Amino acid sequence: MAFSRPKFSGRHTSAPVKSGPPREPPRPAPAPAPRWRRWLLPIGILVTAVLLLVPLMSGSSPQHLTYSQFLTKLDSGAVAAVTVAQDGAVHGTLSDGTAFTSQIPTALDPAPLTAELRAKNVEVTATRDSGSGWALALSFLPLLLLLGFFYWTGRRAQGTLAEGIGGFGRSRAKIIEAQRPTTRFADVAGYEGVKQEIGEVVDFLRDPQRYAVAGAKGPRGVIMVGPPGTGKTLLGRAVAGEAQVPFLSVTGSAFVEMFVGVGASRVRDLFEEARRRAPSIIFIDEIDAIGGRRAGTGRVGDDEREQTLNQLLAEMDGVDQRSGIVVLAATNRPETLDPALLRPGRFDRQVLIPLPTQHERAAILAVHVRGKHLAPDVDLRLIARATPGFSGADLENLVNEAAIRAVRAARTVITAADIDAARDRLLLGRRETSNALLPEERHAVAVHEAGHALLAALCPHADPIAKVTILPAGMALGATEQLPEAERHLYHENYLTDLLTVKLGGRAAELLILGQASTGAANDLAAATQIATRMVREFGLSPALGPVGYGTGLSHFLGDDPADQPHRPYSEQTQQLIDREVARLLREAQDRATAVLAEHQQPLLRLADLLEQQETVDGAAVQTVLDHDLPDPESDVDEKSMSGARTG
Repeated sequence: MAFSRPKFSGRHTSAPVKSGPPREPPRPAPAPAPRWRRWLLPIGILVTAVLLLVPLMSGSSPQHLTYSQFLTKLDSGAVAAVTVAQDGAVHGTLSDGTAFTSQIPTALDPAPLTAELRAKNVEVTATRDSGSGWALALSFLPLLLLLGFFYWTGRRAQGTLAEGIGGFGRSRAKIIEAQRPTTRFADVAGYEGVKQEIGEVVDFLRDPQRYAVAGAKGPRGVIMVGPPGTGKTLLGRAVAGEAQVPFLSVTGSAFVEMFVGVGASRVRDLFEEARRRAPSIIFIDEIDAIGGRRAGTGRVGDDEREQTLNQLLAEMDGVDQRSGIVVLAATNRPETLDPALLRPGRFDRQVLIPLPTQHERAAILAVHVRGKHLAPDVDLRLIARATPGFSGADLENLVNEAAIRAVRAARTVITAADIDAARDRLLLGRRETSNALLPEERHAVAVHEAGHALLAALCPHADPIAKVTILPAGMALGATEQLPEAERHLYHENYLTDLLTVKLGGRAAELLILGQASTGAANDLAAATQIATRMVREFGLSPALGPVGYGTGLSHFLGDDPADQPHRPYSEQTQQLIDREVARLLREAQDRATAVLAEHQQPLLRLADLLEQQETVDGAAVQTVLDHDLPDPESDVDEKSMSGARTG
């Protein structure tokens, strides 16, 4: 029902890819390092920890005595044995077995001490120094291990730098299964015009001499633009499959690194790989990651991206047309690309891949339901009509959600009810069966949705009603679903005015029946304000502002909100005028909705009562209420007369 751009995204799925004969032997993988080297660092850390912790974890340390205390012990006969080092250090044992240490002052004469030791019959041992060489070496071992660790990390850093020159800077292109995808154009449902336009690339790769004889040059580069999920990658693989040539796939983010020069090195390696496998196709997905406009800010990240872009431009200029190398690229942000990338001689063609039409959605659904059991009531054409704005991946997700619902019900057959519930799940969110509304809330939601539904049926330019429900789902307490009778590409002012009236119909019904508004109209107000703002600011539908349009400059395919625009291309006075005109449009739409509902107050009350009873009704029931053909709800003929209404 909203006029905003679709916000669903996804991708087509492709057929399984089979491998073909390689053109050249694969590069030998580097020999793995010996397994014992992996244990060097853990063992070194363990030894260091043991050497540092064992002295701390050992028993009680020897008692240290001052020289005076040592002489006192000696005089009392408590010293049993001593070991005197050359530097005067004393290590000894008392009579009770206690170990002690002391230090003989070097300024004193040792002769009296020696005599007293003899007099007390103390066993005396002399050593050359205070410790052994092994003990000294062990004391330095932790330091040596730390130095070795720093040396090892330095070598690893040098190896990484060397790899950055050789391997780190190599392209991360993914060669699809020995070079030749099996995807064909027949595997891509719909998009006949796109396949016909891009098919000339296939013809050029198959027979480049045919172009050379006529003096024509094949396209050097083709960039595919469109919303997410429209099958840009799938079409690139189909081109390679049809041409039977190698397909090198890489994403734009694979070139981006923090080191300046690495991205350019990867670009060179990518094109060198393509030349060795020529004729071939290079596919760069999300090329806007490296192909954005050059700003020249001088930041390091910008320098790296700009060098990568410059290298890509140089490589595309240096591609020999006779080599048969074609560069395919895909993006959903073409407005951000650098103009030098889009000039003839680099990307010669820009192919638009829009969201699928109703006929194409039916063909895509036929692909996704292969291998699934469908009930006889499933009509793919009806599902295609009920899914405007869905991409290929959205349709695949729809079928998958319906299959999950069938499995949850212990069935293997997918019914129309499963697909309808899956569509509500994708559009509205998970159904909250445990979140029961209070009676007054249930009545307010019924009145709100009845106001939307009646206005959609009464406004001559509004889309027809498909279903009205008051069952909570996701963030919505109820929903009124409208389905266009045909795909719209042009929106007249009458349609937009009716759209605003329907959007504000729920709030108008609350004010008319309940006497006050509620927070349930918050999303309606936000959507209506966005539509009115675009009518005034972009479409020139305001007499006060005149035929002036201020483009947003935002992405055409990502569904950006114009309210998020950081800079306004107009003055503050113009903004005030825009605000007044937006408020006028919304006020007029609400007044119109209130007046129409006041004229049809009885059908509004009856439709609200019907919603409270059955919770979900379809468009036929709404029309029946307006035609005053609805019988007494308590009569026995309800089910027969309300065959168009179904419960949710």
